This record gives sequence, structure tokens and C-alpha cells, in this order.
Amino acid sequence: MKKAIVLGASSGIGHEVARLFIAQGWVVGVAARRIDKLTDLQNLAPERVFTAQIDVTDEAAEASLQQLIERMGGLDLYFHAAGIGWQNPSLEAEKELKTMETNAVGFTRLVGCAYRYFANNGGGHIACITSIAGTKGLGPAPAYSASKAMQNTYLQALEQLAISKHHNIHFTDIRPGFVDTPLLAGSSRLPMLMTTEKVARSILKAVNCRRHVCVIDTRWAVLTFLWRLIPNWIWRRMKLC
Repeated sequence: MKKAIVLGASSGIGHEVARLFIAQGWVVGVAARRIDKLTDLQNLAPERVFTAQIDVTDEAAEASLQQLIERMGGLDLYFHAAGIGWQNPSLEAEKELKTMETNAVGFTRLVGCAYRYFANNGGGHIACITSIAGTKGLGPAPAYSASKAMQNTYLQALEQLAISKHHNIHFTDIRPGFVDTPLLAGSSRLPMLMTTEKVARSILKAVNCRRHVCVIDTRWAVLTFLWRLIPNWIWRRMKLC
């Protein structure tokens, strides 16, 4: 059976993706900052679901991930779904710094750990939920959009590095649009809001097909393509909040 770890499986997209992997018969490690939120997933298949408490902002997170891999007897897919973010037009320092600590430093810590494991063990697959927010700098969410752009670039760099080093590591950068998750609680008026279930099904298809970059869904793919065409002198004058 294939083996996957879903980090950030306590809620939202990560929780639903983990549930689908379990339904497909995978051996699944589910990890999050709050382990009590993982009980329902373990109950789906106790014999092949492993839980672990991992906080990506903790310096011990890498060791915890390695221990989970050992408990599972190996790994084929590392799926990173951990992340936070806020609209923060007032630029509250705590929110900006927490976002960077989780989405930049924590992301690098755990994705780097997975990369090193696969490089030393014959290869594997790294899939990460980033966001369409990394397409352009978004004034209402400076740290969030910047951290997502960093994730996009980091995965691209790791893919180039893996090829140059002849490591058999595949990467999938998953960029959803607005999804109805706790991260966007109270934001029901956002345009083109998608359900977690729909997004998770699209993610599994992208992972199984080993897509390099997957924008979810087609509407958001078109919109982000148009965003890229907007000159910076126009973009910086646009009011998004």
C-alpha cells in the first residue's frame, strides 16, 4: 500500500484530503498542532492511520516528522497543508510575523525535511497547498500573499535542484482560489467560493496525475492568468479592500 503523510490534517482541505487518501486504501500519517482534531480520521481505519502532534513553528518539528515516517515504515508522498493567514490591511505586527513564521519558516522546515528524506531513500512525491494569493502582492494580506509567492518559488527551486542532483522527487504545487474553510470563516461573500470537498477531489486528481502546478479551479486559473497581465503601475493603484 502507498504511504502518505498529511501535515495540517486537523481541519479544512488537509482534513478532507487525508480522508480521501484513507478511503483509497493508503497508509496515512495525519499530523497537526492539535492531535485531538485527528481522532475521527484515525477511527476510519485504525490499522493504517498514524497520528502525530507536529507544530511547524516548533524547532523539534523535523524530528517529529522523521519519527512519524519511521513508525509508518517509510513514505511515498508528503502532503503539506499547514498554513495560516489573515486579511491585515492595518498591518498588525503579530499577524504578519505569525504568518511568516508558519508559512515561510515552518514550510521550509518541513518541506526541506521531506526533501532530504526522499533524496536519501530513492525518491518520492512532495505536494503542497500554496495559493493563488502568491500570484501578485495583495494589499489587504501582505504577509499571506508574500509567503505564498515564496512557497511557489521554493517548490520551483527544489524541483530544479532535484533534477540537477538526479533525485527521483516529484513536486505538485497546488494553488486553490477561495475555499470555504476555517481560514476564511465569516467570508461567505467572497467571489467564486469553493467547497472543501470539491477542492480535495481536484487535489487528489492532480496528485495522482503528478501535475507540476495545479490552480483550482478553471475560473481561478483564468483569473490569475489575467492578473499576471496587469502592469505593475496599474496593479499598485487597484483597490482590493
